[in-house]
Amino acid sequence: QVQLVDSGGGLVQAGGSLRLSCAASARNFAFTTIGWHRQAPGNQRELVATIRGGGGTNYADFVKGRFTISRDNAKNMVYLQMNNLKPEDTAVYYCSAGGLNSGGIYRPVYWGQGTQVTVSS
Repeated sequence: QVQLVDSGGGLVQAGGSLRLSCAASARNFAFTTIGWHRQAPGNQRELVATIRGGGGTNYADFVKGRFTISRDNAKNMVYLQMNNLKPEDTAVYYCSAGGLNSGGIYRPVYWGQGTQVTVSS
């Protein structure tokens, strides 16, 4: 069983920055792939970024160059640094824990409760 608590959302102006945090309780956290997702009203939840236990990362094209995912295995924490935020980044952001299937595709299993990010123009 993995419990995730995400935090750090808020209201920011376009061009600003926020750092989201995900606190995880997992026995083998250092080996667990963690993802950040977002869901805007009326839209499907979409994957933003993932970080594998070894530190390898992947990003959705729409955040490349602006968002950075990182982890601190000693603290069981994962972060999403979001820079140059745009109004279209407004969404509820969720962290997840899961693994990679045989095709290397990330499959989330556990979810945080979500944190609201609102970017004003």
